[in-house]
Amino acid sequence: MLNPENNEGTKIIENEQLYLREFTSDDFDDLCQILEDKETMYAYEAPFTKEKVKDWLTWNMTSYKENGFGLWAIIDQTSHAFVGQCGIVYSDVESESLLEIGYLVNKRYWNRGYASSASQLCLTYAKHELHAKRIHSIIRDNNSASQKVAEKNGMTIIHEFDKDYSGQAIRHFVYSIDLNK
Repeated sequence: MLNPENNEGTKIIENEQLYLREFTSDDFDDLCQILEDKETMYAYEAPFTKEKVKDWLTWNMTSYKENGFGLWAIIDQTSHAFVGQCGIVYSDVESESLLEIGYLVNKRYWNRGYASSASQLCLTYAKHELHAKRIHSIIRDNNSASQKVAEKNGMTIIHEFDKDYSGQAIRHFVYSIDLNK
């Protein structure tokens, strides 16, 4: 595990392909490229506004202070490009707070293994640093790409529920894996 301070934010963990680091305010424009893109944000029913992106960035930076983790920037080891975000958050599912791995990758980097690689790092981090016994991914029923990532990571569906998006019930799957195995 890594934790050296650098001018780009605290590096969390890495592998040969990428590393995860904390967001900084300098990441706003890179996050906008992802969160304001309609195609990338279809699972959220709509792209974010600049104000929502700012709130998203602030929410994650607050999570680092309050929880010691959050969503992190995915950075390519070779090019140092900002590829997307992946990390660990608490998510509420029907009044239960679940530890979740979440990920979003800039569409320019789709189908290159970044989501799988980054989420596998998060599994390692959750097990060894957070000593979590179980972790989840909450994925829309029509998001087959994210479902494949969860399945590649050994997760299986343990629950289905409807999440409200502006008055519309949207079906989600709760994927989960036991980290004690």
